[in-house]
Amino acid sequence: MKRVLITYSNARKVAPYLEALKAVGIDPVAVSAEEEAVIAMFDGLVLSGGPDIAPEIYGQQREERTEATVPDRDALELALTRSAIERDVPVLAICRGMQLLNIAHTRGTLAQHIEGHLHRTKDPSEPIHAVTAGADTLLAQILGRGELQVNSRHHQAVQQIGCGLIASAHSPDGVIEGLERPDRRFVVGVQWHPEDQIRRFPVQLRLFEAFRNAL
Repeated sequence: MKRVLITYSNARKVAPYLEALKAVGIDPVAVSAEEEAVIAMFDGLVLSGGPDIAPEIYGQQREERTEATVPDRDALELALTRSAIERDVPVLAICRGMQLLNIAHTRGTLAQHIEGHLHRTKDPSEPIHAVTAGADTLLAQILGRGELQVNSRHHQAVQQIGCGLIASAHSPDGVIEGLERPDRRFVVGVQWHPEDQIRRFPVQLRLFEAFRNAL
């Protein structure tokens, strides 16, 4: 069974990711910001959701609506992500994880606040808006080329895309909802939370299956 590293900062919120990974036959090892990890010991990397990323990392001053950050987690994930990219270790990046993936690449930046995408509902699988994967992208191969209804819990978003990455999905208002790196085995980021939708919308499980198949 393939072992993958998954990062987190809130133990109560990591369970859905672990469930989704186990559902496709992956052995996940969860690591918090207080721990250390070496990517060479794992077959893949999952970057999970969580708090805002310190804007100083991507060359911006902190804005009023930027929330509290976790510098230790930022540093750990940046090191792990860059090591994974260098070694061509598969990476699946979710929500904050996609934003981290972007700024781990040269010139990648974030918009520190956007309106209309932060929705915390009683049912975390609840669809909020549509996304559409771009033609000829890996994400379209995995999830299909039509509109997909997704959940949404973020107030920050990709601004300038990091070198080597491409935008693979957008919401109707133009927000980048997917990133991927075509020159690697599997580097895919999504801005929504597929781990919360796999039971209600089985199409979302395909993302984890594709990740497993790349390991």
